[in-house]
Amino acid sequence: MAHKRVGGGLSTAQQVAKFLGVSVLAGVVLAGIALPAAGALGLSAKGTASGFADLPGELKAPPLSQASKILDANGGLIATVYSRDRTVVPITQMSPNILNAIVAIEDSRYYQHGALDLKGILRALSHNGSGGSTQGASTLTQQYVKNVFVEEAGDDPTKVAQATQQTVGRKIKEMKYAIQVEKELGKQKILENYLNITFFGEQAYGIEAASQRYFSKHAKDLSLTEAALLAGMVQSPSRYDPVNDEQEALKRRNTVLARMAQLKDITEAQAAAEEKKPLGLKISSPKNGCITAVNGSGFFCDYVRETFLQNAAFGKTKEDRAKLWNTGGLTIKTTLDPNAQAGVLQGISKHVNKSDKVAAAVALVEPGTGKIVAMGQSRPYGFGKDETQINYSVNANMGGGQGFQNGSTFKPITAAAALEAGYKPAQSEASPNKMVYPDVTTCSGATLHSTVETGNEDPSEKGPYMMPEALKKSINTYFLQLESQVGLCPIVNMASKLGLVRADGKPMNQIQSLTLGTNEVSPLNVAAAYAAFANRGTYCTPVAVQSVTTNTGKSLSVPKSICSQAMSQTTADTINTMLKGVVDDGTGAAANLDDGRDTAGKTGTTDDRWAAWFAGYTPNMAAAVWMGDPRHVQQMKQVTIGGKYYDKVYGADGPAPIWKDAVAASLQNKPVMTFVTVPLNLPATNQPQDPNNPNNPTDGKHRGKHGGGPGGVTVMGATGGLIAGSTTGGTGGGTTGGTTGTSGGTSGVPNPFPTLLPSGGGGPATP
Repeated sequence: MAHKRVGGGLSTAQQVAKFLGVSVLAGVVLAGIALPAAGALGLSAKGTASGFADLPGELKAPPLSQASKILDANGGLIATVYSRDRTVVPITQMSPNILNAIVAIEDSRYYQHGALDLKGILRALSHNGSGGSTQGASTLTQQYVKNVFVEEAGDDPTKVAQATQQTVGRKIKEMKYAIQVEKELGKQKILENYLNITFFGEQAYGIEAASQRYFSKHAKDLSLTEAALLAGMVQSPSRYDPVNDEQEALKRRNTVLARMAQLKDITEAQAAAEEKKPLGLKISSPKNGCITAVNGSGFFCDYVRETFLQNAAFGKTKEDRAKLWNTGGLTIKTTLDPNAQAGVLQGISKHVNKSDKVAAAVALVEPGTGKIVAMGQSRPYGFGKDETQINYSVNANMGGGQGFQNGSTFKPITAAAALEAGYKPAQSEASPNKMVYPDVTTCSGATLHSTVETGNEDPSEKGPYMMPEALKKSINTYFLQLESQVGLCPIVNMASKLGLVRADGKPMNQIQSLTLGTNEVSPLNVAAAYAAFANRGTYCTPVAVQSVTTNTGKSLSVPKSICSQAMSQTTADTINTMLKGVVDDGTGAAANLDDGRDTAGKTGTTDDRWAAWFAGYTPNMAAAVWMGDPRHVQQMKQVTIGGKYYDKVYGADGPAPIWKDAVAASLQNKPVMTFVTVPLNLPATNQPQDPNNPNNPTDGKHRGKHGGGPGGVTVMGATGGLIAGSTTGGTGGGTTGGTTGTSGGTSGVPNPFPTLLPSGGGGPATP
C-alpha cells in the first residue's frame, strides 16, 4: 500500500518518484542540465533546492579524519589517537576481492552507468511508484557524496541528521554533486574514496581500519570471504556486526558471495565452497587515546593534546584547533626522551607505590630549549583504582589540578630578586629562631602588618646568617627578613619572569609568607623556572612538540619556546654557586649525582608536611619533584611511603632520591658540564646588616655552620596559616599549612584562602 501524507495526496517517496520520472523521461539528468524547480512539484521550500542548475557545482570534500601518531624524541610510538579510526590507503593497497565485492552488492552496474543509474532509477520508480516496498537507486558515487556530507558533519548530531535527512532537496544536491564528482574523479578514484570514507562499524572507518579491526590484517590481504563479509556490512554496520550477531553477519556475507557468483565475479562452485566457511574473525580491540600510551607517558600525551587545542599555532580559533586534532592523520614528534621517562618511572616506583596515600610527580625540562624531557607520576593514567586522569605536574588549564605549595623551593627566587636589587650574597640578617612576620610592601604600595609569630623548625637554627648558608640550611626567618627589605613586588615580578605562576591561573598571592612558598604551583613550572638558573638567567617557555607532519608529508608550524632574560648572568651564576653548595653539603646532599656532574638545587617542605619538594638542575637538565597527598588529607608524618616508614618527610629524604634517579637517567650519554661559578666574597664574620644600609655590616658575629640536616621546612607561625594583613592589624591563621583558614589568628583581615581542594580542581575526578 502506498504511503500517504497526513491530509491526503502523494507521499514524499511518491513525489520523488514522480519528480525523478519526469526528469528521466526528459533526459535532463543524463545531460546534466537543469531539473525542474522543486516548487513545481508543490513541495515546501524547507529541505529542498530551488533548482538543479542553481546548486553549487563543486563538492568540497573535507579531509578524512584519520589516526594520528604521537612519537617520542627518538621516533618511538607513544600513542595513537583519533576521533575516527581510519587509515587512508590507495586502491592499489586494497584487495581485488573487496573491490569486486563492494561493487557487486552495492552497485553492480557501477562500470556501465554514469553518476546516476537511469536503469536503476526506472526500476525503482516502477517498483516504488506502485505502492510496494521501496527500492534504492543510489549509485556508489551518490553514496560517496552522501558520506562526504556525513564526514563534514563530524560528531555534531544536528549536522549529521541534516546530512542524512530524506528530503527531495538533499537528494537533488546529491545527484548534482555526483555528476560533478564522476566527471572530475573517474570510477577508480571514486571507488577508492568510497572505501576509505565508509563506516564499517566497531569504530572502524574505511577498509584498512575495518580489515585490522575484524581480521587483524591489511586491506590488501583480504580473502574472498573476508571481503564479502565487510562489503555486506556497509548497508547496515550495526545489523550485520559479526562481533555482536555472528549468524546475521554470516547470512549477509553469503548473500554477497551469491551475488558475486550471479555477476560472474566468481563461479557458482567457488561461492558454494566459500559459503561453508566460518567467518574466521581475528578481532583486534580498538587502541585509541592517551590511555594506550607506553612507558607511563599518558599524562605527557594528554599535555600534547591540550597543547594542540589551546595553542594558536594550530589554529586561530578553538574550533579550528579541534578540527585539526579530530581530522588527524598527523605524525607528532614530541620532546619526550624515552630514557629520561624510564628513569622517572623507575625513580618513582623505587620510592612511592601507586596505592600509597601519598603521591609523587616529576617533570624534567632542558635548559636553553624549554623542551619537556619527561613527565610522570606515581598514580598511573587511567580510570581504575589508584589511577587518575589528573596530571599533577601541570597547571589546571592543561589538565592538571590546582597545584601545590612549593615551600622552600621558592627561596632562590627571593634570593634572585634581592641580587637583582643590588643585595649581595654577604647580606646578613639577624634570623632569630622565632619572630613575628615583618612588615612587607605589596606592588600596590600597601604595607602588610602581622602579629603572628613564625620561625625555623629546629631550635638550633638561629642567626645571624648570610645568604649562602641561609639557602643551605633553608632558614625561614632569614628569607622573611630579606623579603621585607626587598619588597613583595620585585619577588613577584621575578617569579613572573621565570614563568612561575599559580597553577589555578589566579594572580600570585602577595602575602608575607610569599617567600616560604605558600602559593600553589605545578612541578613543570618549577622545573622550567630552575632551568633558567641553569641557563644563566634566560628563561624558556616549556614546549612539548618538535614537529608535526600531515599524512601528505606537509610540515605544520609548531609552538616555539620563547626565551627571555629573566635576570643578569651574574645573578644566575651567583644563584648557581650558592645552590651548588646546597647539594654539595647542604639539605640537598641526597640529590648529588654520582658521576661528578655539577648539581644545584633546593629542598622544600611545607608546614605540617602537606608537601615535600626537591627542585634542582645540572647545566643541561632541570627537574622538579613533588610529593604529597593531592586530596590534602594525608599529612606526611608517621607515614609509610613505598614500603618505607617516615616519622616526618622532608624534601631531602622523600623527593631528592627520586630526583637523582630521574635526572641521572636523563643524562646518560650527555656531556658532563660545569656551572660558571663566581666568588661570593663573604666576610670572615657573619654580621647583621644595618637595615638602612644593607651593604654596611654592623656589630655581630657569625653563628651557625654549613652542613646537612633535613632543613627546608616552611613553618608558617603558631597557627600555621597563610599570612595576610594590612596596616591595621593581624591575620587569620589556619591549621593546615596555609590551606584551612578557619582557625586561630588575631583580629584583623581574615584568611582569604579556603581549604585546598583536591588537586584535580576540586571536581569529582579521581585524585
